[in-house]
Amino acid sequence: MTGVEEEIHRRAFCELARRRLWWYCKLMAGDFYTDDREYLRHVCDTLQDFYESDDRILVMCMPPRHGKSRTASLFTEWVFGHDPGAHVITASYNEELSSTFAKTVRNAIQEVKASADVPVYSDVFPDTKVKPGSGSMKLWGLEGGRGEHSYLATSPGGTVTGFGASLLIIDDLVKNAEEAYNERRLTQLWEYFANTLMSRREQGMKIVIIMTRWAEGDLAGRALQHFRSIGVGVREVLYRAKTDEGMLCPSILSEEDYRVLLNTQDRAIVMANYQQEPIDVQGRLYTGFRTYSEIPALQKVMAYCDTADEGSDYLCSIIFGVLAESPNDVAILDVVYTQEPMEYTEPMVADQLARDYGGLRVASASIESNNGGRGFARAVSELVRNRGAQTVVGWFHQTQNKRARILTAAPWLMQHALMPEHWADLWPEWWKHIVLFTRDGRAEHDDAEDALSGVAEMMLKPKPLKVKLKPRADPRRLHSAMPYSRF
Repeated sequence: MTGVEEEIHRRAFCELARRRLWWYCKLMAGDFYTDDREYLRHVCDTLQDFYESDDRILVMCMPPRHGKSRTASLFTEWVFGHDPGAHVITASYNEELSSTFAKTVRNAIQEVKASADVPVYSDVFPDTKVKPGSGSMKLWGLEGGRGEHSYLATSPGGTVTGFGASLLIIDDLVKNAEEAYNERRLTQLWEYFANTLMSRREQGMKIVIIMTRWAEGDLAGRALQHFRSIGVGVREVLYRAKTDEGMLCPSILSEEDYRVLLNTQDRAIVMANYQQEPIDVQGRLYTGFRTYSEIPALQKVMAYCDTADEGSDYLCSIIFGVLAESPNDVAILDVVYTQEPMEYTEPMVADQLARDYGGLRVASASIESNNGGRGFARAVSELVRNRGAQTVVGWFHQTQNKRARILTAAPWLMQHALMPEHWADLWPEWWKHIVLFTRDGRAEHDDAEDALSGVAEMMLKPKPLKVKLKPRADPRRLHSAMPYSRF
């Protein structure tokens, strides 16, 4: 090839790189973006198509070491080449990663051509330049940009004050399995996204969440659920390391190496990171419940209540009805699930017990008496009578191991307990704790599962309540002493 032909070829390649993200990645990192890595072409085409569309949110999940961060930084460079006026925020789980991301993009744009054979950014986008005197690693601007700064790299706890974004790129906010198992930490990361990063949005801002999957409640999972629930379209793309056709990229992760991972690491972590199956889905205790759209015909309605053990625990009171046509099945009708103190929960539960459910009132209520439950039951019983209801309120001391009870009751509940079709909307906190509860018991609270297990126990193994009451003159008060076996 002559020198003229080489120059024509170089210019043609640069023009392709300007037009298509895939060719830009091949030009800048041809040793990694090779033709045999077809999934990388798909990643690039997905990012570009999303950027050029009217869509607002893209969630892309990929296995580790398969080019997530590298592609995200090249995508940022490519976006700036087309729009020097863009405002970009990238967020990673710590300052070091976010700073590295920022430095990579800035250095690529600033790179000076030293050899005719080595392509640089200015070969493709000669008009995009870092503003003189704006060389900070995490915060810098472009010539011709809108405002003083064009790019900000941040992390949870970092500042975003005073900076707007037309493009928000989030790269792996969950650090490790410890965070993935920590519901409180996952909630903090969601709140960081929703309350901090989203407050920086400019008109038409696009959001790219590109990460390794960890838990159902990680940022990807919550974003998908939240935006879909409010009618906002979300693009979701998942890449699994191993498929029925083979490995996603054998040159990055061979089948043999994948087998070693499965036999060395915690299998739940491998399945989450490499197969995009969240940890808490892998280990979930409850894999699914039957549902109903309208309250079925009931033969009787009952209640089970577990009072809060400690200050941070939840009170859980469940109203359920025994189906008339299939008396081995129950329909969950109402749930009170709260951390409020007893002065609030006593009237809440009394109101719940006094309501009408499918034409029936609650016939009986069983309340655990281990931690103040006896006094709670007496107070609720009085309040229920004041509301004109005839619910028989009893209490008992729970002596069985909680963990064993939950595990034993789960199979029966999934087969015989019917939930309302939209129970996630009716009781979101209770729903979340139920569906994310894992067999290994890593959840911060188990009050929801404990009370739900009580429903199964009332149906399967009724036992007498050991209640001692002093004789009272008013015979109406004796109903609180009726034994459990009579429920």
